Amino acid sequence: MTDFFQNGIIATFHKLGEPDLKYLESELREFSQIRPIALVLPSLYREYASGALPKIMQVLAKVKYLNEIILCLDKANADQFREVTQAFRSIKKLTIIWNDGPGMKKLYNHLEEHNLSPGKEGKGRAVWIALGYVLARRKSRVIVMHDCDIVNYNRLMLARLCYPVTSPHSEYEFCKGYYSRVTNRLYGRATRLFFTPFVRSLQRILGYLPFLVYMDSFRYPLAGEIALRRDLAMAIRVPSDWGLEVGTLAEVYRNMALNRICQVDIADSYEHKHQPLSADNPQRGVLKMIIDIAKSIFRNLALEGVQFSEGFFKTLGNIYLKEAQEAVIRYENDAAINGLSFDRHSEMLCVEAFAEGIQIAGEVFWKDPSASPLIPNWHRVTGAMPDFFDQLLKAVADDNNKKQK
Repeated sequence: MTDFFQNGIIATFHKLGEPDLKYLESELREFSQIRPIALVLPSLYREYASGALPKIMQVLAKVKYLNEIILCLDKANADQFREVTQAFRSIKKLTIIWNDGPGMKKLYNHLEEHNLSPGKEGKGRAVWIALGYVLARRKSRVIVMHDCDIVNYNRLMLARLCYPVTSPHSEYEFCKGYYSRVTNRLYGRATRLFFTPFVRSLQRILGYLPFLVYMDSFRYPLAGEIALRRDLAMAIRVPSDWGLEVGTLAEVYRNMALNRICQVDIADSYEHKHQPLSADNPQRGVLKMIIDIAKSIFRNLALEGVQFSEGFFKTLGNIYLKEAQEAVIRYENDAAINGLSFDRHSEMLCVEAFAEGIQIAGEVFWKDPSASPLIPNWHRVTGAMPDFFDQLLKAVADDNNKKQK
């Protein structure tokens, strides 16, 4: 039977039956007359070189309801930037932000001079500046974003992600995409083996907290696929570290009524690159990711009034270990009944590495609880620098003009 279960406190929209893409796109063409849609694509050059981004662009070339597409390109030199712009020259609604371009570097330095740090280079900063560019153009009311390493991308994914926030018949202002990470085995280790057991361990220690109930309501909280309204994009602060997704959910929680937030099933399967665990290096891979996520949750709990002790993190690590080990057994049984491959030893090694990661995150947070990777929101930036949007538009234009010379 198709799953239509509503869990937690966030409205969930499922895939019920066979979706009608033609109907959805027809509706979105009509809706976009009222709420024009911008698509933001934060991408590394390597995602172009891998072939994933060109395939996504081939799909987008057939989508008629988008008002603009903003590709924020990172880790690309001048030749690589020219290569990408040449490859996508036929996509008329596309603008490329060259994040390593001289105009953008000058702009980032200008922000630092005004004590408005845009954070370190990375996905968070790319997302933040791309949102700012859409806001600066003032041509779209809905902003949709997804990753650029999706190897089985299709138009239905995008249409379902856009629909809840774009529809004039609903008042949702933020939508989170979710999907299945299954091929011949279960993926999604950071969510399955870390985030859900971690949040539920916190609930066991701290008791009922609305923030934790909210976080536990999302089917795939670490997904990079979101849609939001323009006003919300102005108000939220974007994290610059690997806590981007959960930090964004926390910002939405503080800025939006719960009945304006939803999640939608966008794909039966979703395939993209898999990060290495890097269990011996807390500065890389999935381990680095979960450390940043844990720090983000600790910071947000502190904002909710939770007071931590130094021994709290050791207790949390022990409870997490038990929760996650029990989760491994459940997933092993789930895999067995579906005929999927499952490596219990590998899963347990992940859990043990994640338990160490929680301790590391706790130590870092305990030393400096006020440290934050949040980039100032666009209300603050434009309040301090009223002409910044004009500077941003000019920097992007100048960098694109330089590549033609």
